[in-house]
Amino acid sequence: MPTLKWFPQHGHPRTFVLYKPVTTIGRALGNDVAVGSQKVAETHIQIMFDGRDFNLEEVDKQAEILINGKKKRRARLTHGDRLTLGDAELAFSIFDEPPAPRPAPSASGTDTNISTTGTDLLAQQQLAGVRKLHEFSEKLMTLRIDQLLEAMLDAVIDVTGAEKGLILLEDDAFTGGPNDKGEGAHPKPQIRASRNVRREAITDPSGQISDSIVRRVLDTGRPLIVSDALTDAQFGSSESVVALKLSSVMCAPLVAQGHVSGALYVGNDRIKGLFQRSQLDLLSIFAGQASLILQNAMLLSALRADKDKLVAELSDKRFGEIIGVCGSMMEVFRKLQKVATTDISVLITGETGTGKELIARELHRRSNRESGPFVVINCGAIPENLIESELFGHVKGAFTGAIASRPGKFQAADKGTLFLDEIGELPLNLQVKLLRALQERVVFRVGDSKPEKVDIRIVAATNRNLEEETRAGRFREDLYFRLNVVNIHCPPLRERGDDVLIIAKALLSKFADELKSQVSGFTPQALSAIKKYTWPGNIRQLENRIKKALVLCEKTLLGPEDLELNIAGESPILPLEKAKEEFQRKYVLEVLERNNGNRTQTARDLGVDPRTIFRYLEREQNPMPSGAGGTGHETK
Repeated sequence: MPTLKWFPQHGHPRTFVLYKPVTTIGRALGNDVAVGSQKVAETHIQIMFDGRDFNLEEVDKQAEILINGKKKRRARLTHGDRLTLGDAELAFSIFDEPPAPRPAPSASGTDTNISTTGTDLLAQQQLAGVRKLHEFSEKLMTLRIDQLLEAMLDAVIDVTGAEKGLILLEDDAFTGGPNDKGEGAHPKPQIRASRNVRREAITDPSGQISDSIVRRVLDTGRPLIVSDALTDAQFGSSESVVALKLSSVMCAPLVAQGHVSGALYVGNDRIKGLFQRSQLDLLSIFAGQASLILQNAMLLSALRADKDKLVAELSDKRFGEIIGVCGSMMEVFRKLQKVATTDISVLITGETGTGKELIARELHRRSNRESGPFVVINCGAIPENLIESELFGHVKGAFTGAIASRPGKFQAADKGTLFLDEIGELPLNLQVKLLRALQERVVFRVGDSKPEKVDIRIVAATNRNLEEETRAGRFREDLYFRLNVVNIHCPPLRERGDDVLIIAKALLSKFADELKSQVSGFTPQALSAIKKYTWPGNIRQLENRIKKALVLCEKTLLGPEDLELNIAGESPILPLEKAKEEFQRKYVLEVLERNNGNRTQTARDLGVDPRTIFRYLEREQNPMPSGAGGTGHETK
């Protein structure tokens, strides 16, 4: 086997086997023969085997090359030739040296001396190809797409002995665009990346390839080797082949979604019969890698474009953190804008889950109290015997367990906004004390007679009809008028038209990032189902469904089944008694969902005993066999 022996100034000579069609020699570690001398160029020369002779050729025009003491830029090497590259001395031998004992591995785990036999040539080439493929695969997560394509071409050129490599793509490649050229037709491919043996971009890449060879690969979808293009029966008469004087060429197709959309092309115009079948197989593997890189890059680009588009759309449809463009929401925004800068009390009404707290927060954010606290108290979530203490605070010893004095929400909200959520749940005896606090802007802690002045703005919210509650004697009329200076009504989601789709997309984008989900959007069927569904739990229910789907879904797009919106098919015809029972069950579960799982409140709203709610929940958890099918509703 031909060898090249380097005689360093210090240390033992090193022998390198010339087993590749093209061998590069230079100072850089990426060369096949790395010569550690500062007077040697990064890539000084290359030695090419044309099937019969080994030919030396310059790579760096400024580099000094002596062959047997004479200056040469290129030459045919013979046995025993002495090469001087800068101050490095090398000897070329056409024969193998006698085998020597294999040295121990270096500290880095690699051998410092490389030797082989003729029978190992194919194995060496295959091993080199696998190593290059592995090195390239390690770069997939660290480089940009253009860098990846260049790194791929460098690896392909290195392992095949080619002089140049190019990646060509059709205009609509990897974008999913339609092929408007007709069935089986291909648009003219464009060069996406090009590299030469010096690891540089080719200056005029379009003048380096054969259009006819590329066209054949695009039309057939099969890789191709041309050993000597000028004498090839099929391509020898091609204008591009004749003009470029092409010799060895390999070309493999790039496939996107089952469609041939480009090609990976390598060539060497100096050596005939350079490429072997094993190299074509390796090129096909690299072409498969290139296809995946491009598809993933284009998909990522499309997702970023969709996200940017969604952000741009939302910027026109947002009012702070609130999203909406329907007429009823425009009226909400108009009122909110006008009353935000005042200190008058605001009552926010609407069904549960419509975003009443968001409205309250936006009122605070746009007010003159923005720098002050925004304090929330849910009047329906605190036991009746603790509400007064929560609102106004208490002093030490005021009641059992009051081991220290503590301020209430009114004191905590001083110089800011106090948001009284679910104000309709406040007991009558506390409504009187709340009214006094609102009128006089002073509060008394439980167990104390000393008044405390507070400077607060009151914003209240309820899902009840307080006018009806007032007529029924369950809510004080004077307190109602004190709170309801300005009323802002949040419309239910079912009355907001296309807002539900905008909100769904915004929620998916937000929670997909938070939950690190692979989901990128909704299927068209899911969007249709979202719009048709009445959403009894409004935005809260929509938010919960999307979160649940993101956690459980293993696809990239959410379908209606992931959101439990199987409303496409018609319901089966049931006997009247079973239909009545099914409707009651669904309605109970919907009201339970609207009340965020509060069973006591659900029983109160439906006018039934709480045990009735428990019975429906037990049936939901242990359904009896029937033809009624599922409800598609969550239970809390």
